[in-house]
Amino acid sequence: MSKKLIPITAAPASFEEAMAELAQLVTQMEAGQLPLEASVAAYQRGSELVKYCATQLDKVESQVKVLEGDMLKPFSDGNLDEAQQ
Repeated sequence: MSKKLIPITAAPASFEEAMAELAQLVTQMEAGQLPLEASVAAYQRGSELVKYCATQLDKVESQVKVLEGDMLKPFSDGNLDEAQQ
C-alpha cells in the first residue's frame, strides 16, 4: 500500500519548521515511493517552502545590515545568542 502525501498549504510557523518540512519532503521524494500526484504535490509544496525560507533569510539579512551599518559582519557565538533574544 502506498502512502499518499496530503498537501499542506498553511504557512510554516517558523524558518526552522519550514526547513524541517522541506527535509521531510526531500526524503520522501528521494525514496521514490510516492505516486505521481503526490510527487507533484510534494514538489509544489517544496517550492513554496523554499520561497518562504528565502524570504525569511532576506528579511534577516536586511535587519543585520541595518544593525551593522550596511556592512555584513560575521557573528561570534555570543552575538548570535544576543540576536536571538
